[in-house]
Amino acid sequence: MKASKFSEAQIAFVLKQAEDGTPIGEVCRKAGISDATFYNWRKSTPA
Repeated sequence: MKASKFSEAQIAFVLKQAEDGTPIGEVCRKAGISDATFYNWRKSTPA
């Protein structure tokens, strides 16, 4: 399995930005990830 280009801290930061009200499209664009990747991260990260 390929290692992620993003650390746990980076993933948490991206998810926190969306939680704080930043539109998901904007968050993904700034992080350089697809919407699908964002939703996969959100699904696999415990609340």
